[in-house]
Amino acid sequence: MYRFVRALVASALVLGLVGPAAAGAQPKELHKLTLMLNWYPYGEHAAFYDGLAKGFYKDEGIDLTIQAGGGSTQTVQAVAAGKVDIGYADTPALLKNVAAGASVKSIGVILQSTPAAIQFFDTQHITSVAQMKGHSVAGSPGDAAYETLDAVLEANHVAPGDVQRINVDPSGKLVAVISGRADSLVGFYNDQAPTIEARTGKKVDLLRYVDNGVNFFATGLVASDDTIAKQKPLLQAFVRATQRAYADAIAHRADAVAAETKLAEKPPAPEVLTKQWELTIALLHTPRTKNLPVGVDDENDWKTTIGVVSKYLGLGSPGAPSAYWDPSIAKK
Repeated sequence: MYRFVRALVASALVLGLVGPAAAGAQPKELHKLTLMLNWYPYGEHAAFYDGLAKGFYKDEGIDLTIQAGGGSTQTVQAVAAGKVDIGYADTPALLKNVAAGASVKSIGVILQSTPAAIQFFDTQHITSVAQMKGHSVAGSPGDAAYETLDAVLEANHVAPGDVQRINVDPSGKLVAVISGRADSLVGFYNDQAPTIEARTGKKVDLLRYVDNGVNFFATGLVASDDTIAKQKPLLQAFVRATQRAYADAIAHRADAVAAETKLAEKPPAPEVLTKQWELTIALLHTPRTKNLPVGVDDENDWKTTIGVVSKYLGLGSPGAPSAYWDPSIAKK
């Protein structure tokens, strides 16, 4: 009987029915990828950490590292130089760098409605762009939200000269408003408004660009032309995992916040992350893409963005969306 059992087990191993030789037992080879964010981790990035924590990237054969950024321009340039594989960067910064010769493209914009807004304490009692006359606004020269403020003012029949601009570095915007040096600031409200409220205990009101006649693409995924040409299936796998991560992070918001709290480098407090992520969810689509997966863009929305950036950020000879965007990576 002992000899019979040994023979039976040996036969099963040969046929791949049991043991380590069974089909699928070999570990899947993982490809290392580095994603550089547009800034230090905050609530907008929660889905990436959710996907990392729940193994969605590993399911696609990706060993993902998430790296903090120091501004969208820096991130785009790091991608162009081959220092990182994929960037998460503001689309106007992408357009300007491509116009300057960078060999990079968007592989899918995530925030298709801009989070740009004029932000101020509710004690200012401002309820419309028209009421910004005579008020001051802090912003960073070169920042897309700041440079397109004139578009919002013009759309609401306010002369640019009727609003006083206070030029500061990115971190100085919050300080200017909190200290009272400026009445308001311009920037991403899904980041800054919850941060200011947490620091001061005061309520922040805002005038969103999208509610006042102006929209353009914000942050999305960027890859080099070389990576797109040589590793398209891997990029497609990354986008699939990211789309799965966003769907899960929307459905399980507390999980996403917990993942970023655990895995990110010096993230905001969980309560701030939660507010930031909640505000971000509403920015993922335009009316043209509301029924599509995250990161699937519409060509007409690209044309709108190119037009705004060309007019207000000095993009010369802007060209067609195909100069900045490869639609073959993010699938419907």
